[in-house]
Amino acid sequence: MGAKKKAAAAGTGAVEAAKAAKDNPYLQRIVDDDELRENLQHAYESARDAYSRISSAKKPAKAVLEDKKLQRDLKSALDSIRDAGEALRDAPKRSKAPSGGGLFRKVLLAGLAAGLALALSEDLRKKVLDALFGAEEEFEYTSTTTAAGAGATGGATTASTAGAPS
Repeated sequence: MGAKKKAAAAGTGAVEAAKAAKDNPYLQRIVDDDELRENLQHAYESARDAYSRISSAKKPAKAVLEDKKLQRDLKSALDSIRDAGEALRDAPKRSKAPSGGGLFRKVLLAGLAAGLALALSEDLRKKVLDALFGAEEEFEYTSTTTAAGAGATGGATTASTAGAPS
């Protein structure tokens, strides 16, 4: 498969992924709900801290039973995951954004799609650069120097034969 076909296939895959993400109600809920995003982020950070403490412990089983900070991190991660799960199951909340809040997302998605298209398509990049800065000029180079074998007299060598006997 050629480079252009691979780039086109990658661009198509990105567009399809964006469409699938837009149509996925769970992802839309994560995008729209600030509290849900905070719960997911808090769950991730707590789980990461708990993992760090367990992995650095000499006896992980003992750490789970005795390390109070590890227990707090695990409880916090589980609470945040539970809250996020409940928020995903509940009906979508009304957006707190003023009217036109969806416009920002549409502009952001359009900009992202344009950036991907420019990054993946060499022909499109050339067209945009030509439109912005003008078409590239092609130069023909002609040398003004003489060839290496030719001297200042044009390659003719003269030997002095005036007084030489024949």
